[in-house]
Amino acid sequence: MEFTKVVKERSSTKKYSDRKPEKAQLDAILEAGRLAPTAKNLQEQRIYVAQSEEALAKIDAVTPCRYGAPICLIVAYDKSNVFTYPGEKRNSGIEDASIVATHMMLAAHNAGVDSCWLNFFDPDKLAQLLGLPENEEILMILDLGFAAEGAPVNPMHEKRKPIEETVSYI
Repeated sequence: MEFTKVVKERSSTKKYSDRKPEKAQLDAILEAGRLAPTAKNLQEQRIYVAQSEEALAKIDAVTPCRYGAPICLIVAYDKSNVFTYPGEKRNSGIEDASIVATHMMLAAHNAGVDSCWLNFFDPDKLAQLLGLPENEEILMILDLGFAAEGAPVNPMHEKRKPIEETVSYI
C-alpha cells in the first residue's frame, strides 16, 4: 500500500472479531519493528507476542482496553541497554520503543490487520504478572486483529488541527 494511504487510513480499532491475523501478517508486523531505527542501533526493544488465553487474561487483568483483540504485542525496552543523551537528562528507551511500536502499527495496517495503541494500564503490574525481567520497562501494548462487523470508526479519527497550529518555521 502507498505510505501516505497507510498513514491516512489507519485508525484505532475498539472492537475485534475472534479472527486472528495469519502468521505471515504477524511476521511482517514483527519484522517492521525489528527494522525500526534505534539510537546508536542498540535495538533495546523487547516484543512479547501475547496470544494464549493465559497471557490475554493477564492483560485483561490490568486494562479494559484489549477490546477482544486475539493478539497483543507488548512493547518493552531493556533499561540497561539505552543511550543516554548529552546533559544526562534522558535516554533513548521510550523514544526507541515508540518508534518500534509505530513501525509495527503502520505495518499492521499495511498488512490488512487492525490495531490499537494501548497505554491505559499499569506497566509495572503487567510486567509482574508476565514475569518480565526487572531491567525491562513496558511502554505500550499494541492490540492486533480484525475489526468486528459493524465496529464503528472513532469519530475523532478525521479530526486534525490545521498544520499551521502544529508546525512553526524558525
